[in-house]
Amino acid sequence: MTLAETPAQAPPEEPRPAAPGRGRAWARLAAGLIPPLILLGVWQLVAASGAYSTAQLPPPADVAAGLGELIERGELWRHIAISVQRVLLGYAAGAACGLALGALVGLSAPARALLAPTVQALRTVPSLAWVPLLLLWMGIGEAPKQTLVAIGAFFPVYTTTAAALAHVDPQLVELGRAYGLRGVGLLTKVLLPAAAPSVVNGLRLGLAQGWLFLVAAELIASSMGLGFVLIDSQNTGRTDLMLLAIALLALLGKTSDAALGLLERRVVRGRT
Repeated sequence: MTLAETPAQAPPEEPRPAAPGRGRAWARLAAGLIPPLILLGVWQLVAASGAYSTAQLPPPADVAAGLGELIERGELWRHIAISVQRVLLGYAAGAACGLALGALVGLSAPARALLAPTVQALRTVPSLAWVPLLLLWMGIGEAPKQTLVAIGAFFPVYTTTAAALAHVDPQLVELGRAYGLRGVGLLTKVLLPAAAPSVVNGLRLGLAQGWLFLVAAELIASSMGLGFVLIDSQNTGRTDLMLLAIALLALLGKTSDAALGLLERRVVRGRT
């Protein structure tokens, strides 16, 4: 075999670079962990300084011990489960009503003139102001708690949906009509896709508001839930459990918001 007949050797494969998107995601995650770690360190330093008693500010180790105590008694998962259930059921009802009414107000000028002022006035009512009324109407079961969470979730979803649909680019609407779209077809193929990012953002705000209203909801004759742990620990002087409940509420709220954040990114990516 001559040199010319010698088969050429394939060049060595170069290592593939890591996906840039994954690297950025890990960088964002690492950056997001810095403030909680700093806060944890400052908390430990202040607690150890003696400026506050352990009854006022227990160190992080005491809060971790309180977490272990609730796990040993089998109460932690029950409290978390009932709170998550209340938020999800209330949020689903409130978000559905917010989407429906927001679409009506956003798409109809007469409905906007008739309903928007009243809804905006009700939006300013504090969460605790609803509690006695819901107790009077619904008793002390689960219904008033879920209803209060639904009220909290309703207003951000309604506001963003109405504003997004009312301010869709008129040129898009005219383009849709030029292609013969009317009514439901115009709504589903032009208006809703154009408003989708703002609507999903409103859903995220509504979920966050639902968690905020949860503590007020669990003021209503509750014996379980993280809001109950928060209130009961105040009555019993267990500041460690109070801080634990706050941390768990923050963690659950962030986790649920991150799940909707993934949906928002998919919606935005689908429009580009």
